[in-house]
Amino acid sequence: MAPPTPLLAVRGSEGLYMVNGPPAFTESTAFQRDSGKNCKAVTFSKDGSLFAWCNGEKVNIFNVTSAELLRSFDLPKVVCLEFSPKNNVLATWQAYTTAKDGTAGVPNLQLYDVKTGKCLKSFIQKKMQNWCPCWADDESICARNVNNEVHFFENNNFNTIANKLHLQKVNDFVLSPGAQPTKVAVYVPGSKGAPSFVRLYQYPNFGGPQSALANKSFFKADKVTMLWNKKATAVLVIASTEVDKTGASYYGEQTLHYIATNGESAVVQLPKNGPIYDVVWNPNSVEFCAVYGFMPAKATVFNLKCDPVFDFGTGPRNAAYYSPHGHILVLAGFGNLRGQMEVWDVKNYKLVSKPVASDSTYFAWCPDGEHIVTATCAPRLRVSNGYKIWHYTGSLLHHYEVPANEEMWQVFWQPFLDGVFPVKAVKYQAVPSELPSAEPKPAQAYRPPALRNKPVTSSKLHEDEPPQNMKPQSGSSEKPLSKTALKNQKKHEAKKAAKQEAKADSNQESTQSSASQSTPRSAVPAVTSGDPETDKKIKNLKKKLKAIEQLKEQAAAGKQLEKNQLEKIQKETALLQELEDLELGL
Repeated sequence: MAPPTPLLAVRGSEGLYMVNGPPAFTESTAFQRDSGKNCKAVTFSKDGSLFAWCNGEKVNIFNVTSAELLRSFDLPKVVCLEFSPKNNVLATWQAYTTAKDGTAGVPNLQLYDVKTGKCLKSFIQKKMQNWCPCWADDESICARNVNNEVHFFENNNFNTIANKLHLQKVNDFVLSPGAQPTKVAVYVPGSKGAPSFVRLYQYPNFGGPQSALANKSFFKADKVTMLWNKKATAVLVIASTEVDKTGASYYGEQTLHYIATNGESAVVQLPKNGPIYDVVWNPNSVEFCAVYGFMPAKATVFNLKCDPVFDFGTGPRNAAYYSPHGHILVLAGFGNLRGQMEVWDVKNYKLVSKPVASDSTYFAWCPDGEHIVTATCAPRLRVSNGYKIWHYTGSLLHHYEVPANEEMWQVFWQPFLDGVFPVKAVKYQAVPSELPSAEPKPAQAYRPPALRNKPVTSSKLHEDEPPQNMKPQSGSSEKPLSKTALKNQKKHEAKKAAKQEAKADSNQESTQSSASQSTPRSAVPAVTSGDPETDKKIKNLKKKLKAIEQLKEQAAAGKQLEKNQLEKIQKETALLQELEDLELGL
């Protein structure tokens, strides 16, 4: 049976509607367009079979598979919606308000049974951040952060707290994906000189620090982002501070930490200084990609030992996106960058295409692993709103732009469970498209009138680093060294060589001095030409050749030589010839 066609949901001032994915790109007739301009919240279920939205009057649940409206709830003020992983519960959240007399407000977080429409439980949830309870994939556990405690409920029974994880000032937690047993990553910020820490626990073993699977403590963390890999074997922690005290970055300071459930932990060493823009796990769970460093940013793939596997060099990028099957990686520069994308074949680390999606504020892979949507949405940008659908080979297949007086707020694909779409071999040939190429015209640099008729001299602010494979060559068990380590190694070797040379010179001098002391005064003096002028020339030539030898050693140690120093090295042959001629004339 042919795999289904994913739908693309579009929300904006034109209303809420769905578009059939490639190859049709027509509006779906199964979902009746909601033309209201007050649609604030929309969500698909994890398997894509259910769709819920709030239009400012009601919250509606629509069955996408059977194309029918399942039920409606009279909740006009809802601004957040979320389905539980198995579609049993719909969570809704609206802004918390207190009564005029100062008494506590009504519960604003509701959990509804999707099948019966009954409200299972209501909670007071003041903050919008982390408002939604977290479920394990099989819904056996549901967790909420309440006043420095994580409360666990089992089998969607919200009347009884089955378990509690209590730590001083728990700020955040993330449940692991996948099958049982469920693991929990918790973050506790540091205070009064004590470091912040992230701990991994296996539910329900929460009996003190000894019961933790792993623990990683660190300073310099005002907030953290915790990312589980798909197999739930490791967590990546991006720790960031609001202010960089060194003054090097306007965006604060970030560090990347790796914590595995077997107790291993490490700081991921990033070869370039600067912000960490993005970190993503490959869906295969054995690699991750980081985009980091002052512009032009570097992008590197690391393995589970935190060793670099492949370095993509430098370029204008601040985001990375793996395809759902993990076989393609897109590196992109959105936001304040021009929208350049690099599409890479992950298996062979070959560049597939370099499309440009200017002014994009959103990017997402289609669940089929072959198509991409980029969009320009309000309020990030209020002009030229619209979306484009691409094939990863760089072909623009569909482009929609909203009318001038309208806005687009959100676009997103209908999700599907793993295995619905088969993995296909990576293509390098661009697929045919009826639309013209979206290549923007290269912008000409401004040239003052006095220089306009003169030849162009290209001057770069920086040299881009090329991509390079960091895997150790087969047969060599050594792990690849970072650029800093290589530099240090070369310096160390040069110092060692210089020391040995100095030692050899001192030995020579001591033997010469001892020999001169033991030799009687009547001994034959050193051979000279008899001409003090020639002796002086020979001495100077030897001095120059020794200086050239030192410059060669510095070049071998990786030092950048000046132009005049390079010219000196080139004169070595001529100097040797001159010395030989002088010595032969003795």
